[in-house]
Amino acid sequence: MQVLKFGGSSVANAENINKVVAIVKDKVATDTTVVVVSALGGITDVLLGCSALAAAGNEAYKDKLQEAEQRHLQTVKELLPLTQQSSVLSLVKTLCNEIEDICNGIFLLKELSEHTKDRIVSYGELLSSQIIAARLKDAVGECEWIDSREIITTDSNFGSAAVDFAVTDKKVAAKFAASSSKLFILPGFISSNEAGEGTTLGRGGSDYTAAILAAALNAHTLEIWTDVSGMMTADPRIVTNVKMIPRISYQEAMELSHFGAKVIYPPTIQPVLKKGIPTWIKNTFAPGDIGTVIEKDAAKDDTSIRGISSIGKITLLSLEGSGMIGIPGFSKRLFGALANAKINVILITQSSSEHSICVGIDDANAALAKKVVDEEFSYEIETNKVEPLGMERELAIVALVGDNMRSHPGISGKMFGTLGRNGVNVRAISQGSSERNISAVIGAKDVKKAINVLHEAFFETTYKEINLFVAGVGNVGGKLLAQLHKQQSYLQKYLRIKVKVAGIANSTKMLFNDNGGIDLANWKETLLKDGVHMTSAGFINTIIEKNVRNSVFADVTANADIAELYDRLLSKSISVVACNKIAASSSFEYFKSLKELANEFNAGFLYETNVGASLPVIGTLNDLIRSGDKVRKIEAVLSGTLNFVFNNYKGEGFSDVVMQAKKEGYTEPDPRLDLSGKDVMRKILILARECGSKIELDDITNNSFMPEECMQGSVDDFFASMVKHEAHFKKLYDEAASKGNILKFVAKYENGKASVGLQHIHPEHDLFHLYGKDNIVLFYTDRYVDQPLVIKGAGAGAEVTASGVFADIIRASRA
Repeated sequence: MQVLKFGGSSVANAENINKVVAIVKDKVATDTTVVVVSALGGITDVLLGCSALAAAGNEAYKDKLQEAEQRHLQTVKELLPLTQQSSVLSLVKTLCNEIEDICNGIFLLKELSEHTKDRIVSYGELLSSQIIAARLKDAVGECEWIDSREIITTDSNFGSAAVDFAVTDKKVAAKFAASSSKLFILPGFISSNEAGEGTTLGRGGSDYTAAILAAALNAHTLEIWTDVSGMMTADPRIVTNVKMIPRISYQEAMELSHFGAKVIYPPTIQPVLKKGIPTWIKNTFAPGDIGTVIEKDAAKDDTSIRGISSIGKITLLSLEGSGMIGIPGFSKRLFGALANAKINVILITQSSSEHSICVGIDDANAALAKKVVDEEFSYEIETNKVEPLGMERELAIVALVGDNMRSHPGISGKMFGTLGRNGVNVRAISQGSSERNISAVIGAKDVKKAINVLHEAFFETTYKEINLFVAGVGNVGGKLLAQLHKQQSYLQKYLRIKVKVAGIANSTKMLFNDNGGIDLANWKETLLKDGVHMTSAGFINTIIEKNVRNSVFADVTANADIAELYDRLLSKSISVVACNKIAASSSFEYFKSLKELANEFNAGFLYETNVGASLPVIGTLNDLIRSGDKVRKIEAVLSGTLNFVFNNYKGEGFSDVVMQAKKEGYTEPDPRLDLSGKDVMRKILILARECGSKIELDDITNNSFMPEECMQGSVDDFFASMVKHEAHFKKLYDEAASKGNILKFVAKYENGKASVGLQHIHPEHDLFHLYGKDNIVLFYTDRYVDQPLVIKGAGAGAEVTASGVFADIIRASRA
């Protein structure tokens, strides 16, 4: 004996029903088969809606009923040959007339009881089962229809009746023993009380019907046929890379179903659990898929958990007060008050000090819970022994489930560490002594992100997905996107990282796509076509509102407004990669606060390109300090622009050399930032701060070589003024050349003080042989005393700067 149940999606229309018939036909060939069916997809809701409209005095219920009737009649016509339609069509008309009569009565009385609701919704399964029975008779040759109300006996709790198993098991055994048929079909969900009045089995009732029959008949298997190929490691509507669970224990399945897995409902498992009957979850639309088997002792695999599930719309109730400590009975009274109001408790947690008890309930019951609990403890509240019941709404529960967790230490730590790194705040925690379930109450807005990062942490060994947002897609930013596009397959294959560009912005437009990501092959066209108006605050706010996992923000601008918003990102556990020097060289207090926020909220704050483009200057300095070395002095040429200018200036055409540097992309958009020395000041400031100095930009001495007039007006005025002052620049060159020296713009840090300025460099100096646009940094430390640690290489250019930003993004991604 085998029992098969087909849900509403499996019998939604004639096409789907024919798929069911083909499956049943194959099954009957192997063993006696019992088929349980739900109402046609959506019909139960239609019937409930009609009864509600009728009770409200709205005659629109008649049109809805007419549509439901036509749907059933059309299904019969599509399923059966013309010669076999008459009796079934007549039956459908009769049942639909009965529904209309009941709704007419509701309309006249303006009253709708739970008893009447059960009567109305029972017609959904009665209609579908009779229609499918007729189709099976035509396809298989025999099929006995049995009215579930005749064999499943319940109490009179209409809407969610409790089964009398002693009576039901006897009726089922007797009914099937009296028949020699090899194929039976029954309506799911419906039953009756001892008086013969129709009842229903509540949510998941058709699954429950099938399980009741399987247990009563000692079937060798129960198969639940639905629209998915088994139970999944997470909700596929939330997680794209879900995996099918091949085997799972009854206990694990109950935990997952309790916490929102809609494939199967907890009551379904109870009857077959007692008999040890394996239950298969199969896909009507892919019958060849193996599916999931639920069994008593599921074989262990190499994963510590079986699945991740969640419940939304949760309210957390908190009963707190010093008067609770050491006094028995508070918990009993709390749960008693909730039970009397028929409020189901989903989660319980209590502090060891007995100072507070927290319970999670359905959000719909929050107001009632507040009322009944405050009434129960009114005396204690008035005498200040306890506080009025606290409520926190818009919450959800995320749960890890798996029998294997008990033998794998560190699961809780991994779970909460993963959530913490993504800025998901945990409001309450519950874990049973069986260690089969770890539940965390979080904000409802964080559910999608939480489930995705947990699934990534526990199931996805292929890659980690990074959501990257880039502000500034001009010269450097454009090169960065090109490099990311080129390296996508490499990152996924060798680093197991998938960098998805979820948002980009230039000075006028911004574009987001956190689903599939922005196509980097044609991002310019897409930004131009689909981008919306860009503001700094708008871009940052949208990143925060998106609330996607593993978020990294890359600032490839020189925008002060954006730099001032880093704190908002870091406080949401969004890593910041800054090519923009403004934040790290702003006030020491702001810089310090950003470092502290990054540490507090487990986010990266990386700015390697602030000093030497792609040169590992800050990283090396940090490694020295972390290893216990102490920096005594830093000498550096930190401007690739100025180095290029003075390497190419030979005593004439200074403005031409600067223009060449600008055209080749070595300068800032406004070259005066480079030539004034301010950019170098920011760089040595950042290095000094990394060494531990509480130094401000104004504390740095700048021995500028530029005439004041050159720094006035527009960029065009700047170039014109340099031509006028050519003699000044020639004099600087000649003075150095006459001594056999060259000019370098040098930054220096020593004894807590920093300075920048043009210097004569003699041939024996470490800074002498520095060509093109290269930078060089000399670290004199306790370990590198006579011979400094030298970092040297290209310090300017869009390509190398973009590669430095790229490297910081990868560092942030792997944290």
